[in-house]
Amino acid sequence: MKILIISDTHGKNTNLFRILEETGRPDMLIHCGDVEGSEYTISECCGCPVEMVAGNNDFFSTLPREREFVIGNYKVWLTHGHSYYVSMENETIKKEATAKGVDIVLYGHTHRPVIDEEDTIIAVNPGSLSYPRQAGRKPSYAVMELDKAGKAHFTLHFLE
Repeated sequence: MKILIISDTHGKNTNLFRILEETGRPDMLIHCGDVEGSEYTISECCGCPVEMVAGNNDFFSTLPREREFVIGNYKVWLTHGHSYYVSMENETIKKEATAKGVDIVLYGHTHRPVIDEEDTIIAVNPGSLSYPRQAGRKPSYAVMELDKAGKAHFTLHFLE
């Protein structure tokens, strides 16, 4: 199973279309918020199940602020992250994830990608496809793949 994880597209979907064209249809797409009115476009463009939450710039969106769901053997919590001080660090969001009893927390907001698998919680921020803020400022996204044994593997990808 291949899951495309994106965030902070801010209504600019060209890079998402490019990824889908280059890599093919994923089994699922997850958007960590700040879609800015592109809910329908994103839901329709990839031809797979989509999980999406509202971010701090999704002012009039009817998207939920947070979602919990299951992928394989993993309980996943999806949130934009701005309410959990992710701009400072990800310890607060990981503590909240532990309290919620989830295995994986997916979040955005910082526009800086990270895969943190050091503790009992896996914390993944795919960065931003539209306005990257990390060194090098390349648009980024994450891919989660489940192997035959059901174990999750995460990779970050950068666009040139």
